[in-house]
Amino acid sequence: MTLLDKDGVRLVVDGAVATVTLDRPAKRNAQTFAMWRALAEAGRLLPGEVRVVVLRGEGQSFSAGLDRQAFTPEGFEGEPSFIDLARGSDAEIDAAIAGYQEAFTWWRRNDVVSVAAVQGHAVGAGFQLALACDLRVCADDAQFAMRETALGLVPDLTGTHPLVGLVGYARALEICVTGRFVHAEEAERIGLANLVVPRAELEAATADLTAALLAAPRDAVVETKALLRGAVERTYDEQRAAEREAQGRRLRDLAGIGE
Repeated sequence: MTLLDKDGVRLVVDGAVATVTLDRPAKRNAQTFAMWRALAEAGRLLPGEVRVVVLRGEGQSFSAGLDRQAFTPEGFEGEPSFIDLARGSDAEIDAAIAGYQEAFTWWRRNDVVSVAAVQGHAVGAGFQLALACDLRVCADDAQFAMRETALGLVPDLTGTHPLVGLVGYARALEICVTGRFVHAEEAERIGLANLVVPRAELEAATADLTAALLAAPRDAVVETKALLRGAVERTYDEQRAAEREAQGRRLRDLAGIGE
């Protein structure tokens, strides 16, 4: 069932699995503001029965980042240019970027597990979109790079928090400031990639992981994801208490006396 197919984004739902496809292969799935609006809409359109969301890119690359037309003085037709954005007030700049970030925030919702299937280039906004997902399955030709700093900008599409969480502050700083490529083998070694497979096996490996994620009862997965997501912000004792509370809910539910 296709729920969305516009502005380079396609959303297809098959029971408990939703697949979001970046569909601008001729542009290596370079992203536009309209694409970001469509990605945010995809999150709002997810049916309640969806448990796993797979994010993939059509063609040779996952996503080469923000379409370079955005950096021209005229920008995208019908859209504010970066020059227009820079001339706005602090509040206007904040609101504009917050709107862009909506395309990147919903992938970590507790009620779904998101999996990015990455091949070829995942650069800038493409890297941050892969980081927005809970898990990353990578083809052996995957290449990640954060190029914003080289352009005089900062990564602002929610990628800094998960990057530091995955690889640590020092390595995250080095990756961002140098803008170098992190190839698939290194990505797996430092924790960016959960799994690296030959390019021809990417689809099958993603399907296998999806099936494994669906094997456990949904409510247990939701509670576990919430526990793990909050662990970094909680103290040890707060995490222990959160575990007890979550387990109490699970025990009552399994006993048929839950709310």
